[in-house]
Amino acid sequence: MQTFVNVFLGFFIFESIGAAPIHDTIIYDSEFYDIPLEELPHSFIYDENKQFDQVEADTGTALPAIIQERYSSAPLTEETEDETSTPKLIDGSSAQGSGVLGPQTQDGLPTCLLCTCLGTTVYCDDHELDTVPPLPKKTTYFYSRYNRIKKISRNDFANLNNLKRIDLTANFISEIHKDAFRRLPQLQELVLCDNRIRQLPELPSTLRFLDVSKNRLGHKGIRSEAFKDLDELQHLYITDNNLDHIPLPLPESLQALHLQNNNIQEMHEDTFCKMRDFTYVRRALEDIRLDGNPINLSKTPYAYMCLPRLPVGNLI
Repeated sequence: MQTFVNVFLGFFIFESIGAAPIHDTIIYDSEFYDIPLEELPHSFIYDENKQFDQVEADTGTALPAIIQERYSSAPLTEETEDETSTPKLIDGSSAQGSGVLGPQTQDGLPTCLLCTCLGTTVYCDDHELDTVPPLPKKTTYFYSRYNRIKKISRNDFANLNNLKRIDLTANFISEIHKDAFRRLPQLQELVLCDNRIRQLPELPSTLRFLDVSKNRLGHKGIRSEAFKDLDELQHLYITDNNLDHIPLPLPESLQALHLQNNNIQEMHEDTFCKMRDFTYVRRALEDIRLDGNPINLSKTPYAYMCLPRLPVGNLI
């Protein structure tokens, strides 16, 4: 008897569910629940003839008209803009048609494939280069030591406004255009030692470190007052050249002056100090090397009165 009752109740419930009317369904997106009902468009009607996948696609992607307007007028995202932007070089600068590995060299290879680019630093040491390769515009430090570069042209470093250090140690450089470095607005360190340079070019006023040791600078190799306007110069190394004089005037910022192994034979009493101002003290200049020159420092004892230390050299 109990079994008959359970079967009867189950049949009754099934008939009730089957007889219930089917209402149109409305799909609400939880992100837009605060939109008033009267602003929503017509309901989505379930169509029994549609395949399940099609119905799911319709109901899952459709949005109210108001929301569709919002999405259609939204600006492009940063991700979209990045996908269509210009390719970036290794240092983050724009390739500008030169390829993502830097501008093309004379050999047809990109600079950053021929050399090594790490961030904004370019290393071209010991690659048997005979010219300065074209550099990415955001290059900050450039090293091209132990190569075969013979000449520095006017435009080798043109438009490299971020360049702070150039190191061309141990090349065959004998000629440098007078404006090759002067137009670099941030150049702080210039290393040209162990080359064949006979004439020093114009230098930018931002320079702090200059090394032109082991070259062929002679009597006319450094123009008059070449260092006068270098108000930030701290280290000046001109060792192992053919200088016969100390290039004057020297900037007040100078801390180290190395002139050993030249042909300097005399020094004036006002080379470092001001003989008319006995209260003048030149505290910054603490390192002066004149050893290896045919000069007797004891002949000009008053030339060092304003210095914190005596120069190193021959006192006999």
